[in-house]
Amino acid sequence: MTERRNELAENLARVEERISTACAKAGRAREEVTLIVVTKTYPASDVRLLAELGVRHVAENRDQDAAPKAAACSDLPLTWHFVGQLQTNKVRSVVNYADIVQSVDRARLVTALSKEAVRTGRELGCLIQVALDAESADQQHKETGDRGGVAPAGVAALADAIAGAEGLRLGGLMTVAPLAGPYAGRQTAAFERLMEISSGLRVNHPAANMVSAGMSADLDEAVAAGATHVRVGTAVLGVRRRLG
Repeated sequence: MTERRNELAENLARVEERISTACAKAGRAREEVTLIVVTKTYPASDVRLLAELGVRHVAENRDQDAAPKAAACSDLPLTWHFVGQLQTNKVRSVVNYADIVQSVDRARLVTALSKEAVRTGRELGCLIQVALDAESADQQHKETGDRGGVAPAGVAALADAIAGAEGLRLGGLMTVAPLAGPYAGRQTAAFERLMEISSGLRVNHPAANMVSAGMSADLDEAVAAGATHVRVGTAVLGVRRRLG
């Protein structure tokens, strides 16, 4: 376990250096960017080590893996983010442990999340997942992207729905760098477009200032564009034999 702890500590230090460097280049304070470690497919023992090393935000993308892991780590001072595509039949389980759902992309999901948040007496943070691959001219008929999310044109209405839903708090936006469309392979342009959408969102919802963008391969570009949160998995946990 000591060997694994040392490995995670070294990886965290390297990621921290990348974030700090990116912030300095962008003229931003390091405190403006929160690191979320994506612990999907990795065991609860890793989550415990990360907590010992100072990590306070972790993310999962599959409820069947996340629920038992969160339960096993319920004594830790962690904020749990759910970042995967969420089916309504998993909402009851996810609301039991997630503090923030980053992948809200449709009104039906808002209704389901609100119902469970009220039932459990919790306030759930919600980010709208924006599908930038649904913005191109030949895809304007699409409401969602290939990796989930709502088209930019649908953000305002969904934001109003979340803001008006009992038990939910509109936190801001999330995106995954698209594999198709006008922003494919253009992470910087994609993240800058997300920031434009965020600025528009904050006209009517000024408190929705969270922008979750950037992963292991492109966190530097995300920080440069203005992301407030980066989601990093491989760069912290490494490539090792995974569970499941």
